[in-house]
Amino acid sequence: MAQDGKNTTLGQDFEAARDGWQGAYEKQLPDEEKRHNRSGIEVKPLYTPEDWSSDDYMPDLGFPGDAPYTRGIYPTMHRGRSWTQRQLIGLATPEDYNARMRRIVDSGATALSMIPCNSFYRGFDADEVDIEILGTCGTTINTVDDMETCLAGVPIGDISIALNDPSPFTLLAFLLSVAKRRNVSWDRISGTSNQSDYISHYVANHMFFRLALGGARRLFVDHVQFVNERLPMWNPVSVVGQHMQQSGATPAEAMAFTLASAIQYAEDCQARGLDVDTFLPRFTFFFDISISFFEEIAKFRAGRRIWARLAKERLGAKDPRAWRFKFHAQTSGVDLTRQQPLNNIARTTTQAIAGILGGLQSMHTDAYDEVLSTPTEAAAKIAIQTQNILREEAGLTDVIDPLGGSYYVEALTDQMEEKILAAFDVIEAAGGMFKAVENGLVQEKLGDSSLEFQRRVETGKQTIVGVNAYQDDEPIPVMPLERPDRSAMEAQVQKLKKFKADRSLAGVERALAAMARACENEDDSVFSRLVDAADAGATHGEICTCLRAELGFGQPLIAA
Repeated sequence: MAQDGKNTTLGQDFEAARDGWQGAYEKQLPDEEKRHNRSGIEVKPLYTPEDWSSDDYMPDLGFPGDAPYTRGIYPTMHRGRSWTQRQLIGLATPEDYNARMRRIVDSGATALSMIPCNSFYRGFDADEVDIEILGTCGTTINTVDDMETCLAGVPIGDISIALNDPSPFTLLAFLLSVAKRRNVSWDRISGTSNQSDYISHYVANHMFFRLALGGARRLFVDHVQFVNERLPMWNPVSVVGQHMQQSGATPAEAMAFTLASAIQYAEDCQARGLDVDTFLPRFTFFFDISISFFEEIAKFRAGRRIWARLAKERLGAKDPRAWRFKFHAQTSGVDLTRQQPLNNIARTTTQAIAGILGGLQSMHTDAYDEVLSTPTEAAAKIAIQTQNILREEAGLTDVIDPLGGSYYVEALTDQMEEKILAAFDVIEAAGGMFKAVENGLVQEKLGDSSLEFQRRVETGKQTIVGVNAYQDDEPIPVMPLERPDRSAMEAQVQKLKKFKADRSLAGVERALAAMARACENEDDSVFSRLVDAADAGATHGEICTCLRAELGFGQPLIAA
């Protein structure tokens, strides 16, 4: 092996053949421009043993289930246990959610994923906003009664539930109250706080950001500590690279910023005195899968390798479970187009294959009509069946890491690792992820990369079928989902008002006051008091209002 990593023992026959091919190639394409992927890595026309040698196998690849985990975090990967199918469901009223959820599970979904109404994300109850916006992008869940209706007939002690539940995590509080009502032990409740990553909200998903940056940081650590002490099967952390990438980050930047956020969260938990080998195995990740097929596969393989090293060497984790890079992925809605929307089925399928070959643990496939509205049920079922076809018919689970050893994939994985680490080092030099977002550095990087991609689209260097190429003057019509029935939403608001009238207001006020006092006491758990408040009958909006008064209103920094 040469010091540059290239194999120099291939012999004269190889060199002669290579030179002959190179000459023929350049003769046919004499003026070809260099090609680059979305992370800016040059993509050559051909890869050979000069680009990657199997001499690097053990330090760079190893075997599935063993460090450095490039080939997967479990010995059997999808051959032994398929990824879980988590389809996001967010629709109108809790009754509507429950009805669709049951049908989606019957179609093959193996876990639940709940997404609430936009009014919920902004921290308000349904009776505090214009009724026209209710239920258009998610389900109106403001009380423990709403949660109980959503999960009617669901054995909550036997199925994993992902809650798209930003700080202050009221959905989990409602779920725990439902479990209490049903006499289901909390140690049987499994799932993930799927939007606990407040940094990604501050940077890239402002609707989700409710509390001031410092307040969100405090509540996050309280949440992790509570879950580690009382919910042994719940994952309190999902570090979300999806938001970064959908806001413009390249795949390499998205991975780098996600890893930097995870390090920030882990070190914050360590500063609280939590044991890294207790909390870190329950860190999970959530990524976007763009249509840049090989780049995404290399992104995931490189990310696993880097995280294993960071967890062990930087954070001091000794338990191998803490080195595992467990991630959920969603096919990229940014790549979907309103023009010729049926083409999105092909895009989603391509993205899903990349995620599977990249070694994900769970996946959501977008419906083709998500660019128009909340998905119609027919489109959502196609998205689920796409996963079933890939798993059951295409043979994608037969071989673990089938692209491992490919000269291109291995060379690209190495290059992606270099790109990721370079972006990660910029964050480190700024003092870590919290400071980097506080001063707008990350936001500036997202803006720059977003503008560069848009420039490529507008100049035609990046082809988008149906948008800047292969347009169709007579597109196939696709009807979006109709808005929720106004009378149903009015009835939901009346139900909320009745809930507020029938509860013990004095009990709610006492619970909210205790939660407020906890904000001033570092030795008290704000999240524990929040769980008590939800159980006492406090609504989502009331909890958010109280915490905003104590911890500050969320005002994200938007870089110019």
